[in-house]
Formats: sequence, C-alpha cells, structure tokens
Amino acid sequence: MSRPRTQAERLAVTRATLMHEARLIFAASGYDAAATEEIVQRAKVTRGALYYHFKDKRAVFEAIVEEVASEIAAAIDKRAEPAGDPLQALIEGTRAFIDACLDPAVRRIYLIDAPAVLGWHRWREIDAPHGLRSLREGVAAVLAARPDQTLSVEPITFLLSGAFNEAALWVAEAKDEKAARREMDRTLVQLMERLFGSPDEPARPPRARARAS
Repeated sequence: MSRPRTQAERLAVTRATLMHEARLIFAASGYDAAATEEIVQRAKVTRGALYYHFKDKRAVFEAIVEEVASEIAAAIDKRAEPAGDPLQALIEGTRAFIDACLDPAVRRIYLIDAPAVLGWHRWREIDAPHGLRSLREGVAAVLAARPDQTLSVEPITFLLSGAFNEAALWVAEAKDEKAARREMDRTLVQLMERLFGSPDEPARPPRARARAS
C-alpha cells in the first residue's frame, strides 16, 4: 500500500493543480477575462485554497510567468548547448526562443499579457535570470571568441533581446507563418554574421570621436 501524502505534499499538489488550470485559462482567455472562480472550479478546490497559496489573481499570473520564463530558458539552453561555435549556439538559441514563442499560449502569457499586467520593470526582473541570462551568456561567448572593441556585452544583449521579442511576434502574426519563419531565419543569420563578423577578421579598433568644430 502507498503511504498517505504528507501535508506538505498535499499543499504542493494543490498549488501545482491551481497553476496548471490557471495557465490554461490565461492562455485561452487572456489575463483580463480570466476569473478566479473559474480557476478554483476547474482545479476542484475552494477559493480559500487559492488564497492560501496566492494573494490574488495577479500573484497566480506572476507565478505562471516565472514558470514560462524558466521553460523558455531551458529550451534555449538545450538547443544551443550542442553547437560548438559560440555564434552558431547564439543563433540556435534564438531559434529556440522563437519556436517557444510561436506556441500561442506562451506568446499570449509571456510576450503580450506579462508586460501589460506586471509592467515592463517586473517583467524584465522575471526574465533576467532566464532568457536574458541565456542571451547575455551567448553574447559574451561570441565576443570572447570574436573580440571586437567596438561592441559591449550589455548593450548588445538588450538590443538583441528587444529585436528577438519583436521577431517572434512578427512571425506569429504573419499571414503565412512558415514563409515568415524562413525569412526570419535567413535574416537572423545575416544579422548575426554582420554584427559579429567572421572569426578570421581582425578586431575593429574603437572609433575616434569627432572633434567639435
């Protein structure tokens, strides 16, 4: 016979069930239309159980955004890891990010509702140890392999982060998603190669500032 669940295990199961059902509802209806009453009904728990684990609907949503951020980062790392060349790893990681965001549920929760509901500051705080961390590491690895004194890790990381978010939305909203994805993949490779150059190119010296007349 299996042993009875402990109180901690029961609480963990309840929380996981609430998050699972809430995630489905947020993905299908969006944050504004989602109701806590529907969440507890589908999770088959009381409203008190919901508020034991989460302060309010926003807290449930924030926990789900963190979960999605972790899943996206794991997909990026898994795709990028086998690539030997740092630039190719960065390209593959970006493709994995776009793949993840082409899932309508992920896109709705992470790219559309999360910044609007949580605010850009909090959304970026959540992203920092996940997708942004992975991107920063990728950029740093490329610049270590292809030194360029005119490029710095932080500005390049944030510049590419914004570009990749828009790329995922552009592909998802295209009339022909497959054609848009092929075009984006080609453009991504061109962008990266032109930005970082080839490993045989000499490092570019800093540009001299123009003197004021």
